[in-house]
Order: sequence, then structure tokens, then C-alpha cells
Amino acid sequence: MAKFGIGQSVRRVEDPRLLTGGGRYTDDTKLSAPAARAYVLRSPHAHADIKSIDTEAAKKAPGVLLVLTGADVKAAGYGDLPCLVPVTNRDGTPRGETPRPMLAQGRVRHVGDPVALVVAETLEQAKDAAELIEVDYEARPHTVGTFESAQPGAPLVHDHIKDNLVFDWEMGDRARTEAAFAKADRVVKLEIVNNRLVVNSMEPRGAICEYDPADDRSTLWVSSQGVSVIRPVVADMILKIGQPKLRVRTGDVGGGFGMKIFVHPEYPLVVWASRELKRTVKWIPDRQEAFLSDVQGRDHVSLAEMALDKDCKFLGLRVTTHAALGAYLSHFGAFIPTMAGSGMLAGLY
Repeated sequence: MAKFGIGQSVRRVEDPRLLTGGGRYTDDTKLSAPAARAYVLRSPHAHADIKSIDTEAAKKAPGVLLVLTGADVKAAGYGDLPCLVPVTNRDGTPRGETPRPMLAQGRVRHVGDPVALVVAETLEQAKDAAELIEVDYEARPHTVGTFESAQPGAPLVHDHIKDNLVFDWEMGDRARTEAAFAKADRVVKLEIVNNRLVVNSMEPRGAICEYDPADDRSTLWVSSQGVSVIRPVVADMILKIGQPKLRVRTGDVGGGFGMKIFVHPEYPLVVWASRELKRTVKWIPDRQEAFLSDVQGRDHVSLAEMALDKDCKFLGLRVTTHAALGAYLSHFGAFIPTMAGSGMLAGLY
């Protein structure tokens, strides 16, 4: 067999190092100076208005270095977390917009929505200070069923998104499909629920940012599936400092499964806090926080229809899916049930 031939086994070069404890994940990053610790205060409500936020007691708590809220995000003029998928409605009109600031402004739309960031000398001090933040919530009606959320009369996640349908997308040849069903000897229908799931990677998401005052440059260490997609979003679109001011690095990654390719609010938050304090800031979530804050998957309700002739030969396939994309359109989330998922409907994945 020729060297590098198709089918030739390839020895994994990283196994000895990882199996003998030599891996270096985000929390293992060697830092030039002790890091301040960041903690995110999150919404306990699925849907609520924020009437007021009082952070004065938290700012005076022991060890606290910085407290940020949505009002600070707005005052700084920072951008929202973008959706980068060019999805349009099937009639050619633009999809809906679901603005998502780093920290909630006036309203929370899911349990775990970030409300405030506290940075202190230790994680315990940051957590204690977060408990001193007084948030006056006024609960709104909410909905959790995927299909039910898209029906007339359901509570609206965003007031301008009618029936919670942020876009109505289609692919395929409608005319040929309808013709196949019209001449079919038999049509089989099946309703399928593809349940929501959390990624639950062995290594949770984490972010550490170091600041270099010599060149006003930040280095963001993050457990990711691609630094090149994170850097322009954080540097250009959200913080607006420009990519030359931000370096993004990823070491070993303890599982990603698609979730770690997304830009989450904590990444720009950590960079922002580090630049404000002119020191290293570290955010590492525990498992419960990861369940609340990680981009999740699936949550589709589909009606699948197959047209067959008298010999049970497949003539056509038609699938209508209601896909829950969460409270906000995320970085790549709209790609999954559209361009990615539709191409897989006839296969096993």
C-alpha cells in the first residue's frame, strides 16, 4: 500500500499526552498574573420585564472589582450578538431580527439570560456579591412547547415577531413534489418529535482574557471549535475594538459537538471586563451554569410525508418542521434546521 493511501490507518499523535494527564484545557491555561474571577447573574424567569437593577451593595462588597449590567452595555455602544446565517423567508422577504445584547436590557427571555457580570478577586467573592444585586422582575406569560409556541395567541418572545415565527424557510421543488403526491398510490405520514438536548461536554465552556498594556492588546483563551469564527465577531461586531486588538487562542478541547463554535455572551464580556480592569479575568462555569447558558440542540416537531407508488417505490418526500431556535437567533443556529438539516432528511443523520 502506498504511503498515505486511502484506507490506511493513522496513528493519533496526541493520545500519549492526553492519557498521561498532559492535556491543557482552558482552566489549565498558564497565566502571567493571577486572574480576577467573573460570575454571571442570570434570570430565574423564562420571560419577564426588568423594572430596575440595584448594584450599589454589590459594588461595595469585599473583593469586588467591577459590576456591569445591560445599562453599561448600552452606554458603551457595544453591538449585539449577531446571527450570521443568510436565511430569508420563502417569499424572499428578510428574516426577523432578535437583538441580543451581552447583558439583558429591559427584558429577559429565557431562564439563564445574563443580567449582570460581577468580577472580584475570588470566585466566592463574586458569587456573594451577585447575591446582593437586587433585580425587580415583572413576570410575563411564557411558552415552552415548540409547536404550541408558533400558534396564534401564544405569548410572544419578541413583540415584533408574529406567532414567534422568526422565518418561514423552504428548499426543494414544490411543484414536482406536489405532482408526486397527486399521483401517489399511497401516502404515509409520521409526526416526529426530535427532543431538545444539552451538549454536556466533559470540559464546560470557559473564557480567560489577558490584557497587555504595552500594545493595548487582549488575548482571549476560550474552549472553542474555531478561533477564526470567534475573533471577528467579538472584536469587530460586538466590542468594536478591531481584530488587531484581539488574539483568540484555543488549547485542548474536552468536547464541542457544535456548541463551541458559537459566540456566547460571556466571551465578549470577559474581554470587556479585562480591558476595563487592565488585568486578567477568568470565567469558568460549573455544570449547572453550562446547562442554563450553552447553546442547545434539536427541539424540532416535524410532520413527515412520503408518497409511494403501488410497488412502494418512493416518489416524493415532504417535511414540515417547527424548529425551536431559542429566545434569540444565535451565531449559526439558523443554519442547523435549514441548509444543514434539510439536506439530511433522506438519510440517517
